[in-house]
Amino acid sequence: MPTVHTHGKEYLDTIFHNHLKQNKKLFVPYIMAGDGGMDQFIENLQFLDQAGASAIEVGIPFSDPVADGPTIQEAGKRALEDNVTLPAILAIIKEHRSTIQAPIIFMSYLNPILQYGLDIFMKDAKDAGIDGFIIPDLPFEQQSLIQPHLDENELALIQIVSLTSSTQRLQTIAEASQGFLYAVTVNGITGSRDTFESTLEQHFAQLKKYSNVPVLAGFGISTPEHVKQLSQYADGTVVGSKIIELLQTKDFQSIKELIQAKGEV
Repeated sequence: MPTVHTHGKEYLDTIFHNHLKQNKKLFVPYIMAGDGGMDQFIENLQFLDQAGASAIEVGIPFSDPVADGPTIQEAGKRALEDNVTLPAILAIIKEHRSTIQAPIIFMSYLNPILQYGLDIFMKDAKDAGIDGFIIPDLPFEQQSLIQPHLDENELALIQIVSLTSSTQRLQTIAEASQGFLYAVTVNGITGSRDTFESTLEQHFAQLKKYSNVPVLAGFGISTPEHVKQLSQYADGTVVGSKIIELLQTKDFQSIKELIQAKGEV
């Protein structure tokens, strides 16, 4: 049985620091909680952990996922149709957390958290072994609503920066991020793309100058070539839609190839 760790922001920082110190780039796969059933969800978490994920981003199903492309929207819809709830997700992660070494990051819209109750939710998240949060519809200017609850439970709040932000805003958001900085590589919603902007190298150099935490590229990354290309500029990559598609077809080998493509610094 793996060692039981104290989870939270410090654990996430330590794992990422150790990876980068060993000259390993970071790879964070995204999966939708409860897509394919709760047993399958835990099996997928364990598989991704064993396949070398640096951390795992877990989507919380929500009826109005504004930042998500069709693949992730459909995964969320399937989970909601199976009556997957936030309390059930927390309970099953807590039950199996000791079998998964990788940090777990919740990607949730604000509404499910508020419905649960901010204070109790953050305590329950910490108790379940969650390490951090991405909340895409929480405006940066309104984060004081949630930050004290995260701080109290030593959980990271990961910031998202877009390609269209001004230099000043990029700097402000980058400096505030905890865990890692999620740098969106395309304009628009999540989903696979064929190509990326030629200006990304300069964009990531700027972000790494401002950020105190690793900078990860996300949105539109779907092939080992994409992972290799973007890992040259960033500290690693986040892959969502493609992971969901491959899990659905049980193409575990292709997922391993994506993770292995992250390469070394």
